[in-house]
Amino acid sequence: MRLAIHDSDSGFHPRWVGWCEEHGIEVKRVNCHASDIVSQLSGCDGLLWHHSQMNPADLLVAKGILQALEHTGFQVFPDWRTAWHFDDKLSQKYLFEALDFPFLPTWAFLDRGSALAWIEQAQFPKVFKLRGGAGSANVRLVRTRAEARKLVRQAFGRGFPNYDAWGSLKERWRKVRLRKTSPIEILKGIARFAYPPGFCRVLGREYGYVYFQEFIDSLSCDYRTIVIGKKCLSIKRNTRDNDFRASGSGLLEYSKSLFEKQLIQTSFECAERLGSKCAAMDFIISEGKFLLVEVSYGFPTGPFAQDCPGYWDRSFRWQAGAVDPQGWMLADFVESLKTAGE
Repeated sequence: MRLAIHDSDSGFHPRWVGWCEEHGIEVKRVNCHASDIVSQLSGCDGLLWHHSQMNPADLLVAKGILQALEHTGFQVFPDWRTAWHFDDKLSQKYLFEALDFPFLPTWAFLDRGSALAWIEQAQFPKVFKLRGGAGSANVRLVRTRAEARKLVRQAFGRGFPNYDAWGSLKERWRKVRLRKTSPIEILKGIARFAYPPGFCRVLGREYGYVYFQEFIDSLSCDYRTIVIGKKCLSIKRNTRDNDFRASGSGLLEYSKSLFEKQLIQTSFECAERLGSKCAAMDFIISEGKFLLVEVSYGFPTGPFAQDCPGYWDRSFRWQAGAVDPQGWMLADFVESLKTAGE
């Protein structure tokens, strides 16, 4: 067996390469951004590519290349069901509705009149989001109808930048104060006012829609679960001080006792109905029910999922010990290749 892996030192790629070396599987490092990527895959049985919403080249071609390959029957990770809705909250709203998932009430409007009419009968506060962004980027609390109307006017006027330089600078300062990052990040954040990141220039401004979600007051955390095959990891993410947002806070807890069986069961059921090979899902709890907020196929490397002290299996049994989420992805991918070849 010979696997192609995008040649990158970021994301899942280094661990994927390491896992293959540990298991005697030949790896061909390929450049998925190259014009000849299809010919590079000659002699390979599958391709793995951890594409990111932060990489300009990935944004331009990743989904198209992977779907083109999958169209021919060539196996890829992430496949279409796993990632077609990646970093697209609008698509996820309709997907969750179509699958009848238990998810946080969400409203999306593609014209100004409908949005303004809804605002007049809606109860506030609500949460406003752009369709893309990670770590609570592009998310704000809308407390009044007047604030909501202003956002609608901007959405159907000049639109919104995909990168909030001021919000990013405040977040960098918060992490410096918590000693979670270097003070040099402050200087980088200031530079971003003049030089926005490449992905922002690729995406341009967001306009032509508004997206609101229900605001659940008094929440102090959310829950991230990651389902890979028949294994489920769980992470409690606490909110920032004086802030309703938990994603990207870095305030994490892992103890098994923090997670109810209902959350794990709902996570497995959602991942299976999505048909996802890897589903990283965000949940909040409201009136005793876990409600899905968003889903992604990717998640941070480093001190995040790898710090989980164990995982749940499909029978809801806790398996204590070190976890290897990227290795699990590879093991499932290899098994699918073997099954397809039988």
